[in-house]
Amino acid sequence: MTERERFERLIRRRQPEHRPFFERPHNTRRCFFRDAMTGLGGFFLLERAAEGDTGSTGSVETKNTAKNVIFLFLRGAPSHVDTFDFKEVAGVTPSDFQPEAFGDVTIPMGLLGNTSRVLDKIAIIRSGLAWARAHPLAQAWLQIGRNPTSVSGRIAPHIGSVVAIEKEPERRADQVFPAFMSFEAGNILGAGYFPVEYGPFQTFASPDGLRAANHPRPRPVFERRWSLLQEFEADYRGDNAPFGAKIAGMGALYEDARRMMFSPAVEAAFQFTEEERVRYGSTQFGDAVLTARKVIEQDQGTRFIQIESFGWDHHVDIYGTLEDTERTIYLQAAEFDPAFAALIEDLESSGRLSETLVLACGEFGRTPGGLSASQLGRDHYQQMFYVLAGGGIKGGTIIGSTNDIGGLGGGSFTMETGWSRGRDIRPEDIEATIYSALGIEWTKIRYDDPLNRGFYYVPVSDDDAYAPVHELWA
Repeated sequence: MTERERFERLIRRRQPEHRPFFERPHNTRRCFFRDAMTGLGGFFLLERAAEGDTGSTGSVETKNTAKNVIFLFLRGAPSHVDTFDFKEVAGVTPSDFQPEAFGDVTIPMGLLGNTSRVLDKIAIIRSGLAWARAHPLAQAWLQIGRNPTSVSGRIAPHIGSVVAIEKEPERRADQVFPAFMSFEAGNILGAGYFPVEYGPFQTFASPDGLRAANHPRPRPVFERRWSLLQEFEADYRGDNAPFGAKIAGMGALYEDARRMMFSPAVEAAFQFTEEERVRYGSTQFGDAVLTARKVIEQDQGTRFIQIESFGWDHHVDIYGTLEDTERTIYLQAAEFDPAFAALIEDLESSGRLSETLVLACGEFGRTPGGLSASQLGRDHYQQMFYVLAGGGIKGGTIIGSTNDIGGLGGGSFTMETGWSRGRDIRPEDIEATIYSALGIEWTKIRYDDPLNRGFYYVPVSDDDAYAPVHELWA
């Protein structure tokens, strides 16, 4: 039995079958009340959840080459065949894409000209495959590394929250930034069943800095008001808080926010010049990427940053041939390309690239071959790419290749997987890769989950279903 066959058999046995809504079986009243009471019970159990013992499904060796992660989430799903798995289609691909070959990689210079400068520092996975083609499901799946509709998926923390809680023991007393930050985020997932302080600190980048970290009155005035607030709320905090652990935990968030007030590190990280902004593309996304880099360089305890780029859902007029098109792949690439290249170059210049894992991807890919006849766009497709850099990853690495099968067009299916598992690379494998890079044991099980089932950092670890793509470090 090959590894692919073993995996497919395992997944059929361990993961639920995904069906469209209207194909699902009828639910009886008994099933309704059973499911409702299960959810209600889970809600009350959340109040009692406390960290207990941990275990592992096996002894694994992590790479432990990175300290931080910057995740560039391209929401909407970029076309893989127009970007990092480029496939030129006669009569379809615009001439101003200007494809140019760099060894085994062809880059559309009209879209990713800046990125071509850092090809020797990035790794491209072309054998990625999403589990779903629906945006909300696939987006959530990517952020928690598991099926959001599964039992564990409903309580699962964001990957960034796992990183935050795992790295808490390494935090220095002088570090004042949250461990998990997000910029320009939409429906970012949170801490799940973890304590609320491990969720993302959500904000937006601005050249004026983090305004909420300033106070209009002198610091002594703020401190007096803070002390008064603590007196008022003393009975609502601590072990005997009347409204439960979730509300009591807000006190930790307030304290973390207070530590950022009047901090020179906040000013250094969250402010930037117009010259810096131009280098990153003069866009909101570029501002966020620039700020993320400065946050990492301040070394104030932030270990995971998620930045979101919206508008990659190009069902209609992807190349902008119609007069009323608002969002095209040109516009999205013009935001991503300069910011991504500048991030890689500047992290390397500051000596932080070797310890910062950068990941860029969407939730799935786009239909290959010709465009849809009626809308001149590309629709949802499960084949996808992942681009990684830093954190000890070998630059210039290409993992996997795609082919034209069944006349769908180049980029339709994986031809060579490019790694030891001999199958497509799933979101759970990327999750395991992130954990391994950070020195987190991806087979770890926590026994503090509210369902008392044991929470696996990477699902199905007891059957070795998923694994880090260690070929990235080859």
